[in-house]
Amino acid sequence: AIPPDKTGSAEPGQIVIAGILEQPTRHSQPVGEITRILGDDTQPGIETDIAINAHGLPHAWPKKLRAQVADIPSRVAAADKHGRIDLREVPLVTIDGADARDFDDAVYCERSESGWRLLVAIADVSHYVAKGTPLDAEARNRGTSVYFPTRVIPMLPEALSNGLCSLKPKVDRLCMVCEMRVSAQGKVAAARFYAALMRSAARLTYTEVAKILVEKETEIRTKYNELLPHLENLHDTFRALAKARARRGAIDFDMPDVRMEFDSNGRVAAIHEYRRNDAHRLIEECMIAANVQAAKFLREHKLPTLFRVHDQPDADRVDNLRLFLGTLGLKLARRETLEPKDFSAVLKQAAGRPDEALIETVTLRSMAQAVYQPKNIGHFGLALPAYAHFTSPIRRYPDLLVHRGICHALNGGSARNFAYGHKDMERLGQECSMKERRADEATREALDWLKCEFMQDKVGEAFDSIITGVTDFGLFVALKGMQIEGLVHVTSLGADYYRHDAASHRLIGERGGREYRLTDSLRVRVLRVGMEDRKIDFEPVEEAGGKRRSEGSRSGGLSKNAVSRQPGR
Repeated sequence: AIPPDKTGSAEPGQIVIAGILEQPTRHSQPVGEITRILGDDTQPGIETDIAINAHGLPHAWPKKLRAQVADIPSRVAAADKHGRIDLREVPLVTIDGADARDFDDAVYCERSESGWRLLVAIADVSHYVAKGTPLDAEARNRGTSVYFPTRVIPMLPEALSNGLCSLKPKVDRLCMVCEMRVSAQGKVAAARFYAALMRSAARLTYTEVAKILVEKETEIRTKYNELLPHLENLHDTFRALAKARARRGAIDFDMPDVRMEFDSNGRVAAIHEYRRNDAHRLIEECMIAANVQAAKFLREHKLPTLFRVHDQPDADRVDNLRLFLGTLGLKLARRETLEPKDFSAVLKQAAGRPDEALIETVTLRSMAQAVYQPKNIGHFGLALPAYAHFTSPIRRYPDLLVHRGICHALNGGSARNFAYGHKDMERLGQECSMKERRADEATREALDWLKCEFMQDKVGEAFDSIITGVTDFGLFVALKGMQIEGLVHVTSLGADYYRHDAASHRLIGERGGREYRLTDSLRVRVLRVGMEDRKIDFEPVEEAGGKRRSEGSRSGGLSKNAVSRQPGR
């Protein structure tokens, strides 16, 4: 309870932060006071403020750090350019999203006798963010940049993240380079790391590169005519690396992401799905190749570091997944130790099905969560013996630690005189993994708020959906093309009594025999949108004759041995 004299200037409908004055007892509620007003629940950006405060995300820069940032120059100092390989004449390019500001990585590729020479240049953040400084302390405190739909909480101040470290075009920048010799079969035959000086030749977007390489649009190819040979080489290298990835059996989840468009008032105007194009995949493969070499380099030099590890999936989860797939007529191999290629085979079976996205989602949820730790156990999903994060030091603290290890080795250092020991890395791995999860949860909650806000004025409207979960109390559905989820409560299914068949993921009407099954398409109407609990309720749409449209989408039979699994987000 908040006493009247402890509400300050807060008004009904506002989102506030309260502090506890008296703890609850067996006979009384807790007593609190309002300490801060975030704003009205309709205020643009309020979802981000709520998420930041709910998850304790650091977002204000400490005073000591601001003093250090004030001394950061706007240009690379002449003294910092010495002792580096000069790549300013090499036409490295950045390829990012249209709204990106922090450019971590640049790429260049040329043909060689046996394949290609691939350069992956990464911003040399460790040169500017030294261990023990206020910049380092706050970067560690944040752990990662957090990307909300309308705002970014950067790991590093903008003077670095969007300024001196960002690989902007036509300006000198310090970088760490992973130079690789890639064979025609997509194997990295040799690699080396070195400190360099670069000048990006162009800032390209994924859309532009796809138009250049895939759609072959004349106008944009003419605009970037001088870069075409290098971009074509990158595309060829990507295809070779992708084939090698497929031969390894790496699991390639290609689920659509959601994109929001905002109007001039900061309100969500549209929500739609989009998928990666070849430009996204090209950069992804180049970054994976460099990350693999970073892990290999640090292992060879026996330096403590953080590996990005992904364990084998839990046996119980695999059993549940196998039963789920069985209800859809799909098969997961039965062997004592499953390999990544077994899960890749499932995704191939699902390709092109109406329920493909749901199958990918449930398969992904059966996987272990990737984490950071100094003990290397390999990366199951990528089918790699060792993997580390090297390519995003502007926005991920583990990458900065990897850079420090590589620089230490390049300067002749060893494990004995390295600033970090194994126990340090254990602690840092736990911290970074936790902060990554915290960021994911915060952004997911902000997205859920915005989705509910978008649907508020659509009560009564009908949409096509797919059933993503079946329980005894109703159906979970996702609106097609928008990834907006909600519940069709069993009470809205009509006067019939519905029996939940967990084995076949069905609700079955006892009298009328009407069935609702997992992955069925269902036309639904928005019944209620709750901003407080961020939940949406739907009801089935009655068609002519009082029937409800529910269309099966499977290509196989139903297994009586399957267990119910609600794929929660």
